[in-house]
Amino acid sequence: MSDIIQLLPDSVANQIAAGEVVQRPASAVKELLENAIDAKASEVSLVVKNAGKTLIRVIDNGTGMSQTDARLCLERHATSKIKTADDLFSLNTMGFRGEAVPSIAAISQMEIKTKPENEDLGSHLILEGSEVKSQEFCQTSKGTIISVKNLFFNVPARRNFLKSNPIETKHIIEEFLRVALIHPEVAMNMDNDSNEVYRLPTGTFRQRIVNIFGNKYNQRLVPVEETTDIVKLSGFVGKPEFAKKTRGEQYFFVNRRFIKSPYLNHAIQKAYEELLPSDQFPSYFIKLEIDPSKIDINIHPTKTEVKFEEERAIYAIIRTAVRQALGKYNIAPTIDFEQENSFNVPALKKGESIQMPNIQVDPNFNPFESIQKPRQASVKFPIHRDDKPLVNWEKLYQNQEASKEENTFQSQANSKRIEQEISDRKVIQLHRKYILSHIKSGFIIIDQQRAHERVLIEKLSTNLASSNLNSQQLLFPEEVEFSTEDFELLHSLLDEIRALGFDLNQFGKNAFIVNGIPSGTEENARYLLESMLEEFKQNLSELKNKPKINLINSLAKGMSLKPGKNLKEIEMQNLIDELFACEMPYHLPNGKPIIINYSIEDLDKKFKKG
Repeated sequence: MSDIIQLLPDSVANQIAAGEVVQRPASAVKELLENAIDAKASEVSLVVKNAGKTLIRVIDNGTGMSQTDARLCLERHATSKIKTADDLFSLNTMGFRGEAVPSIAAISQMEIKTKPENEDLGSHLILEGSEVKSQEFCQTSKGTIISVKNLFFNVPARRNFLKSNPIETKHIIEEFLRVALIHPEVAMNMDNDSNEVYRLPTGTFRQRIVNIFGNKYNQRLVPVEETTDIVKLSGFVGKPEFAKKTRGEQYFFVNRRFIKSPYLNHAIQKAYEELLPSDQFPSYFIKLEIDPSKIDINIHPTKTEVKFEEERAIYAIIRTAVRQALGKYNIAPTIDFEQENSFNVPALKKGESIQMPNIQVDPNFNPFESIQKPRQASVKFPIHRDDKPLVNWEKLYQNQEASKEENTFQSQANSKRIEQEISDRKVIQLHRKYILSHIKSGFIIIDQQRAHERVLIEKLSTNLASSNLNSQQLLFPEEVEFSTEDFELLHSLLDEIRALGFDLNQFGKNAFIVNGIPSGTEENARYLLESMLEEFKQNLSELKNKPKINLINSLAKGMSLKPGKNLKEIEMQNLIDELFACEMPYHLPNGKPIIINYSIEDLDKKFKKG
């Protein structure tokens, strides 16, 4: 039998590695920015064209590379950051695997210019799909310039799976901010299609947050500090009144590395318990410093997931520290158990004596007197009237009686009409969340929010198809500000959003002025836009190439009835009638049920003896 196992060529191996490291242009941006930070750069610039598909250029003034190092950085598993296996358990750098540059080079046309400070000439390399086309000396400044052109040019299938330019740009901005936030000592700049996006000077952590998200954030941040034997925690959380419907500004950093952790995020949410409704999310920028030997960051190719040795203890520390910070700044209610409120008497001023209370007695009061004299009003109101006798005063009462009889007749007529409408089917609201209605075979339970959501989806779809969506103009236009990545996403969907009934225009860098919202909604503009955007992002994976359908579903959820809304019987009847007039009344587009059916047989089984 002939041998069938063979070693893969380096070019193929690099492309396989690229599949793990580089899923989209933002992945390449992350790796190159981290390398620049590890090179001890004090200034880093990012230039992006065509959402990174045409060009990604990272310029830094770090240590640079010699001619030999410039060639070695293109080899797999070549790195300056670890030398032995033990180094994996004491990592303090961003990148360490030595796969980023060769993986990116394998799927792009790359150009590298680099020079150490102590050398006169630098190195200039040109590559195409892992193959070095040329290497020569060049005149360049200290540091490194890496240009990645035509990403995925030799893997067209991967390129076809990339999203639209606004969405890919949003991901690039996310990666840029994750690196920029935790390194305020490094000046960082970003240009997108020749437009300046960020110019971030050096400063403190708080200054970096304000420079990125705007001056308004300076008043919204509450500092958090806690030092224990397990972890050192620092950073900022947002005040509850500035919470949003979107999960935008939520950042955890472990040893200066951005991580994603639903478990730790839950600790923050618990700290805000009873301060925020469940559908609003606070901002937070939390830094954790932990002994590197107590964590494992090598469990995911993108290094955004971390395994903690003492995860439960860290959870408790975060929740307590945030709760204490909110209480310290009089945001969360606190109780002082060391002070007895009954003795909380203010101190007397100098020369002031205690005054005995005055007791006043009415000497004319007789409790046994059967007829009490009417008390005099403490305040007398002047009454202005003419001394003319009243003439034909009886007509006033005649008119009132006639009007009363007419109103009573109309009220009775309306009641009879309503009774006729609801006589066929009685409905009951359960816990202001569900509607119970009996049917011939048993009864049904309807989720009132999902029912209304389904009705709205079909109405919005029909009206959008016929261009019959009206806008409800606001009495006072409302300014709504977004994060940069959310603003870019919203801007890319502007035509579709306007078609749904929003009347809005760009106002400043990351804000919109809203003049009108879709008619038939009681929510404000900020709530509608933020909830729609959050739901849109949640549905992106399922509705990749259907932005209109995604927006309709997201808007319908934002406009729908919320649990806790008390409905009158006629309102429940109308909702049920509208629901069963829909093409698909039993499920939402995501498959969640709207109606649950219980038959008499199901109930009989429950009541049978065992």
